[in-house]
Amino acid sequence: MTISLLRSHVVAAALTACLCLPAAAQQTGEPEVLAGSSLRICADPDNLPLSNEKGEGFENQIAELIGQTWNRKVEFAWWPVRRGFFSRALNGRYCDIAITAPVGMDMALTTRPYFGSSYVFVTRTDRQLDITSLDDPRLKSVKIGVNILNSDAENTPPAMALSKHGVVGNLIGFTTFYSTAGDRPESIIKAVEDGTVDVALVWGPLAGYFARDTRVPLTLTPITADTVSGIPFAYRFAMATRRRDRALRDSLQTVLDTKRPEIETILKSFNIPLLPDAPASKVGGPGR
Repeated sequence: MTISLLRSHVVAAALTACLCLPAAAQQTGEPEVLAGSSLRICADPDNLPLSNEKGEGFENQIAELIGQTWNRKVEFAWWPVRRGFFSRALNGRYCDIAITAPVGMDMALTTRPYFGSSYVFVTRTDRQLDITSLDDPRLKSVKIGVNILNSDAENTPPAMALSKHGVVGNLIGFTTFYSTAGDRPESIIKAVEDGTVDVALVWGPLAGYFARDTRVPLTLTPITADTVSGIPFAYRFAMATRRRDRALRDSLQTVLDTKRPEIETILKSFNIPLLPDAPASKVGGPGR
């Protein structure tokens, strides 16, 4: 992910309650008041399959769908998804909405989850390894690719779980973020493709998106809950607004409810391994 200059101005107006919306606006969930005529979206400039500056990610497409629903121009506030994305970009009022956020996160208001995915085993189909569990004894002998944040490889769910299973000496680390040295998150998928590693444990959206265009077919197998480490491998995501923007959050929920088929079509077009629908729950975040 490359660091780009922010391109949006500070959002200046508060939102009114959804109950005060005229009938036409209530049908689309459009909030009555937003700053100006545009809708500002927090997004990473280089983070496919989520987003990029060329508008090629699923977040870009979902944001445009919201803009069309509300008849508003979409503007992106580019901010790398690392530290400060929610606390500084969203709550700092550079933008109105984050398209992908952990459900119920403390620093924002969130909608109900609109999609979920999991980590997956990625292997070459022609190898027929058929690894489906972290308990598979072959994991102690094959070359395994994992994304890491630090040199000790003890920070991403796959790296931590494998350590609990005694699998440490045969791990090959790959960057989680884009770097100026030319490292790319999708390098871990290419390593499976060219045989540098036998199996990789990869976040589902990244794996699905980059595996669809490889020269050789790859098999993606969801990683189920690990009873040894207790580390979860499946996660659900919502949209987020600033903590005080309840009207906008509730309006987003109306869009998610009415445009669910279109949003699901967008996600599937990126080959994202999706979890089954979660039971209905209340929208979340502070003050819910």
